[in-house]
Amino acid sequence: MELIQYIRNRLIEERLMFVFRGEINSSNSISLLSLLEKEMENSEYGLRARKRLFMFVLESLQNISRHGESSSYSDMSIVLYSKTDDGYTITTGNIVKDQVAKSLSSRLEQINKLTTEELKELYKQVLCSSELSSKGGAGLGLFEMANKTGNKLDYDFVPKADDYSYFILSKTVNSEGLGVHSAGHESTFSGESAIHFGRFMDENNIFMIWSGHINSDLGDEMLSITETRLNEEDLEAVIRRRVFSILMEMLENVALHAPGPTAGKEYGMPLAVIRYVDHSYILTTGNLILNSAIDELKTKLSSINRHNNGGLKDMFARSLSHQTVETDSTGNLGLISIARKSGNRLDYRFDPINDVYSYYTLTVQIEGKP
Repeated sequence: MELIQYIRNRLIEERLMFVFRGEINSSNSISLLSLLEKEMENSEYGLRARKRLFMFVLESLQNISRHGESSSYSDMSIVLYSKTDDGYTITTGNIVKDQVAKSLSSRLEQINKLTTEELKELYKQVLCSSELSSKGGAGLGLFEMANKTGNKLDYDFVPKADDYSYFILSKTVNSEGLGVHSAGHESTFSGESAIHFGRFMDENNIFMIWSGHINSDLGDEMLSITETRLNEEDLEAVIRRRVFSILMEMLENVALHAPGPTAGKEYGMPLAVIRYVDHSYILTTGNLILNSAIDELKTKLSSINRHNNGGLKDMFARSLSHQTVETDSTGNLGLISIARKSGNRLDYRFDPINDVYSYYTLTVQIEGKP
């Protein structure tokens, strides 16, 4: 659980709301984009700003697929979404060959030297030219990113071993749809923070972190991303279904019982962390809970952990028999179902925040076969 507390602290410090580390492909790109879209639906961002941001995300994900040269490094790709005072920031990272890095760096340097009008004119020229490459249209995606967001692009190349570099591309778009460039700040852009976070996720076998409001739409996109990852692993179909089903239950519990975005922003946003360790999935969710509700929940959790599978089956039947159409709560049903499907204890923790709230963390391990 100390790992989860560390993650929460890092997310708060770096203003991160989503991090994904793994292969970027056609199966998960739309869900990665849709997750941001669903999160922004109730924000102050207008349609113009959202469209520009989505375009940048889509082009960034396509760039990873287009310029990623080695399948052995594909799972090192990273996507980070953060919400800062300047706006939403999208950062992506992936391994490229040094030869590709040199070409991209030259193109990005050229783009960032241009004025807005010069960029528009050169964009038209490239668009109309026949200059093509096996990896796409002459850096057209980079031109489009800079042109549509009305500003320069933040980027960094960090040398790696074996003639490869880690390519970091980042963009901040404010609520008016205008790009915010790091040149306007005291220091130039560095991709080290993204790389360090990616390394941390690798060391702890984490492939996805979400920190923000959770509702049914956002939950669906997280489930879709997870489903793609499950299909990539050498897991039996029954294990994949079990992981998917348990995660769905856990996200639904957060959506139903978290106090809401206002309290979350002030005292602690909901959290979802998914790890894959030694052929086992470890799922963690977290959310604020009223202190007045803790004793009852602890009693339920302790009772569930005392029962074996047969006892849980009887417990589930008894809880189900007490449900009516007028019942507001599902009682123990969700937690019992999670324990039964996982075949493991429910690990939980309550961290006091103030006189009203504590932060409730639930972790479940689903074991697969080696």
